[in-house]
Amino acid sequence: MVNPLFAANAFGDRFELDALPLPRAAAGYAVQMLDTATLLDRDSGTFLPVRSAALQGIFASFDEAYAAAKKWTEKNCPTPDEHCLAIVPATFDTVLKRHVLIYGVLCGQP
Repeated sequence: MVNPLFAANAFGDRFELDALPLPRAAAGYAVQMLDTATLLDRDSGTFLPVRSAALQGIFASFDEAYAAAKKWTEKNCPTPDEHCLAIVPATFDTVLKRHVLIYGVLCGQP
């Protein structure tokens, strides 16, 4: 049985980076906590600020980001459908040495 809480678009619609009209090139996919400038760290499985030197927030594929978001949600959310996570395009600024949210901080409410 498929869990409806983790439908294909549970963390936003699937997208291909090359198909998006982005204001700057993306290095990959990231899992953003809505209303914050934090990303899910690949190594620790926790959310860290984009300015954290320890953050490893770029996933190579949408599927990798989805799996990480699902795992975090299963572990941390008593009500999984209220997770407040989104998969977003992101990059890493080598000059500033920090991750960049290409779309900025996404809001949970319009």
